[in-house]
Amino acid sequence: MDVRNVRCSNYCDIQLYTDKHTGLLIVTSVIDNMVKGAAGQAIQNMNLLFGFCETDGIDMIPPAF
Repeated sequence: MDVRNVRCSNYCDIQLYTDKHTGLLIVTSVIDNMVKGAAGQAIQNMNLLFGFCETDGIDMIPPAF
């Protein structure tokens, strides 16, 4: 699992495996949490307010990466 697989997306990669010693199911996940908080919600709300597509500006690859 690698963050590169979900970078700049709203996807979550989930991996399941069983611990050989305990028999417990182990669940791991990876997300890219950029623009997932209040800033992302503010952009989404502004887009809806002005009639733009809800994801405009959110689904763009940031220039810093």
